[in-house]
Parts: sequence; structure tokens; C-alpha cells
Amino acid sequence: MSEFDPRAIRALVFDVFGTVVDWRASIVREGEALGAAKGWQVDWPAFADTWRAGYQPAMQRARSGEIAWTSVDGLHRTILDSLIPRFGLEGLDEVERAHLNLVWHRLDAWPDAVAGLMRLKSRFVISTLSNGNIALLVNMAKRAALPWDCVLSAEIMRHYKPDPEVYQGAAQLLGIERHELLMVAAHPGDLRGAQRAGLPTALVRRPLEYGPNPTGAPPPDALPDDRFDLVASDFVDLAQRLRA
Repeated sequence: MSEFDPRAIRALVFDVFGTVVDWRASIVREGEALGAAKGWQVDWPAFADTWRAGYQPAMQRARSGEIAWTSVDGLHRTILDSLIPRFGLEGLDEVERAHLNLVWHRLDAWPDAVAGLMRLKSRFVISTLSNGNIALLVNMAKRAALPWDCVLSAEIMRHYKPDPEVYQGAAQLLGIERHELLMVAAHPGDLRGAQRAGLPTALVRRPLEYGPNPTGAPPPDALPDDRFDLVASDFVDLAQRLRA
């Protein structure tokens, strides 16, 4: 890995699910409200975790050619349909199922996200770089007041992260060199993909992404041997490290 020069950075791109927004608590919150309205007893944390766990296998089915390239909204709906009988949600009609699927458009930001992004925006171009489709990312940003300069999605490249085309395509679309584009994520696997594509990387720790962790067990995608150019506790800390 070449020596990192923060003065060379012109733009930052961000993973979104888990890095910018708290998907798990948001889905549990909406699920509990739905369960209360219906009078259902559902293990909503397990539901959220299982829905999210289906994401990578669904993307791999598209990568392998088993299914056509599909937006994340489409992947989420396929996974949801498989969960409905498992969690006793057969009483949802089609309108309710479609609304529940769009919960991913309504996720709450981590408490530091907006303030940290505003600081970073004062010095850099800031953009999403998510597997989430553009409609999802725009709706999420509108609801959560996320101050992006640009919304970039793997949907544009018709690839999913960590395919190199996603990271390289982002640099091309922003008109900058790869070494000028800092990839920010809470997930080592995403950052490893960015490194392989020639981008510098910043890890932002989100220890509560998968809920309370009293045992201190590593997150599902932890890669202990990874090395990143920056490591920050949150977006405000990242802004301070980048002198924004």
C-alpha cells in the first residue's frame, strides 16, 4: 500500500448501510410498530438480522449469472418474500409487503452522521457509493437530511461492491484520479475491495451495527489483518483527522 497523503484527497465516497445509517435499529423500530398494529408477536431483531444476512447471497446469485442483475430494492423484496412464512407475516397484503420492503428507504442516520458529513462537505465533495439503488439512496437522504453533494450507486455500473468497477467508476464519474478518492466504510470487506481498485480507505467503527455486543465478538465481516489509511470512531472524528 502506497503512503497515504491526506492533502491529495479531493472527494470522499461512503458506504451507506451500517456506515451512515443504523439499518438494524430502524427495521426493528418499524417492525415493532407493525407488530403492535397487527397484534403479532414477532422476533423483530432476528427478522432484521435474517433479512440483512440474505443480502450477500442474493448479490452473489446475480454475479454468478443465476439471476439477472437486480437492484437492491428487488433483492430485498426477494429476500422478504422468503421470510414472510418463516416469521408468520402471511397476513400482510401486497400493499403492506411493498411498504415494508421500502423500510430500507427510511433508515435513521447514526447520531454523528449529519454533523460529521457537514464538516467534511465544507472541504471535500461527499457522495454515497452504495449497492443501494439511486431511488433508495435519494429517498433515504431526503428523509434523514443527509447532505450529499452527489448520489452514486453501484446501480450505475451494473455491478455490486466489492467489484472493482464500482470504485473505479466512481472516480471516473467524479472526474478525479483514484488516489484522490477516499472510500469510507464500516466494513473491512468493502474497504479491501476499494484498496484492490486503487482507492485510499478510511474505516469508521460502528460497534452497534449488529446490536448490543456484550461479548465483544467481532462483527460478521471482520478481517483482523486489514490495514487502512485512516481509522476513526465516527464521522466527526474522521473530519478532524482530515482537518475539515
